Amino acid sequence: MKHMLNFAEFLAQASVPDDVLNKTALILCDSIGAIVGGAAELEVRSLTEKFSSRSHGPAIIIGSKSLTDIKVAAFLNGTAGTTLEMDEGNQFCKGHPAMHVIPAALAEASVQKVSGKKLLTAITLGYEAAARVGIATSLRPSMHPHGTWGAIGAAVAVMHLRDASETQIYEVMNIAANLGLTTSRKTMLEGGTVRNVFAGISNKMGLIAADLVEVGYSGDRNGVGHVFGSVASDSFDDSALSDQLGERWEVMRNYFKMHSCCRYNHAALDVIEALQVKHPSMSTSEIKKVEVFTYGLAVELNDPAPRNVLAAKFSVPFAVATTLINGSSGVDSFTIDKVGDELITKLASKVRVFEDKVMSAQLPNKRPAKVKVYLKDERILEASTETNRGDWADPYSIEDIKSKYHSLTKRSWSLEQSDDVWNAIMRLEKAEDLSELFDAL
Repeated sequence: MKHMLNFAEFLAQASVPDDVLNKTALILCDSIGAIVGGAAELEVRSLTEKFSSRSHGPAIIIGSKSLTDIKVAAFLNGTAGTTLEMDEGNQFCKGHPAMHVIPAALAEASVQKVSGKKLLTAITLGYEAAARVGIATSLRPSMHPHGTWGAIGAAVAVMHLRDASETQIYEVMNIAANLGLTTSRKTMLEGGTVRNVFAGISNKMGLIAADLVEVGYSGDRNGVGHVFGSVASDSFDDSALSDQLGERWEVMRNYFKMHSCCRYNHAALDVIEALQVKHPSMSTSEIKKVEVFTYGLAVELNDPAPRNVLAAKFSVPFAVATTLINGSSGVDSFTIDKVGDELITKLASKVRVFEDKVMSAQLPNKRPAKVKVYLKDERILEASTETNRGDWADPYSIEDIKSKYHSLTKRSWSLEQSDDVWNAIMRLEKAEDLSELFDAL
């Protein structure tokens, strides 16, 4: 409990270094891209139409021209942002802090007069809260991390924008811990698309938790430790909340995604792309079988015949097959048409995934994989990697991230609007208010 109290004090008083705020701005750009891209999906458009027709308010539904209540906006934007599996993450907390924080922070900022630096600071601290709680806990293997500790991050970001005290920060974290979801890991493996709303619900719950604190509600005295040490998990290392606090910022240890699927696929896909570059004449019709050796969490994604797009994004065999056939692992390689493509399905059935315990032991610092492609002429093409591209050890360039951002925003925005939003975000630290960003959105 002492660590929790120290953490709440830090979150209430912290001064965030400029380089950390710059990284947060980049994460905000990337997250906006993921939201705009996801907002173009049919089910998200239908959900937006249903919810926006019932509520009115000042908050932007990103990727549309609609305004709505702040809690509805937070829910819809969080849902859109996870739909394509293109949002950033943090390998140490085994989840996606930014998408659990940013929609709530933006919604709250639409009704507050705050500077750009204030918004970036709120997002940074919300990310820190969510990620460190995730690091401290070992969720039950049957749970999906989305929608669990994310509400804590959203609540902290919102309370920072409201100039909350240390006591209020402590209280809101304990309340938000009780507002998480009992998420099923099977949703991602079986294509249960309810999984795509988990982050949206966390953002909405973060706003509700902040309101509850302000009108006098309370949580249990050690709600975070109890929920994530006894309810959602059997262990909670509260020392993780204060480990190198103020020296090691979790946004600096994030990863960005270029492959439009679960990150557990990414090491294998990095290897596949390297093999395609090295062997440009390789024909998928000549492939006899593919073997993927990787860490245990990735081996769980072994369904060769996923039933829908979400399940396909959590299938190593499908991800490998669609990347080999389409020469890309982007959004267009994970669509319902591709799920039903006979060539992809046939090749996916030839992909086998095996655990390498030496690789499993290297988590969370590394995410390794080795791939062997067996050809009908008896050749074996082989390559390996020690970690995914895009993480703190092998980061993508800003140009790479901006290119990805444009590839997603073009689904709904013109290049001019896309550039306007990117530039407004990159100027946020110096902005006296948020008018340029919200006008661009």
